[in-house]
Amino acid sequence: QVQLVESGGGLVQPGGSLRLSCAASGFTFSTYAMSWYRQAPGKERELVATISSTGGITNYADSVKGRFTISKNHTKNAVYLQMNSLKPEDAAVYYCNARAWTTGWVNYWGQGTQVTVSS
Repeated sequence: QVQLVESGGGLVQPGGSLRLSCAASGFTFSTYAMSWYRQAPGKERELVATISSTGGITNYADSVKGRFTISKNHTKNAVYLQMNSLKPEDAAVYYCNARAWTTGWVNYWGQGTQVTVSS
């Protein structure tokens, strides 16, 4: 059974930091690219950061470059999102995604974790 379980969300003041975690199970983690998406109320879900299956390549949305860092731990089957210098506009539900090509694209999603940035 595939599971992606996010944790680490919460309330933080502007300028603060949070570290999101996503624990993966039920699939071959090392062969999947992992991403973090977010969705704010009334807005479409947007891609925040992606890390390749090997962990060697990362990409970020322009809005988070230089502030967020995605990383992957193949021993723990986990992906992380370190978020620094948080802004109110970063507030959203953050979702973990696993994606790979088999006989077609395969996508798995977590249930999301809420991030609130407010003073």
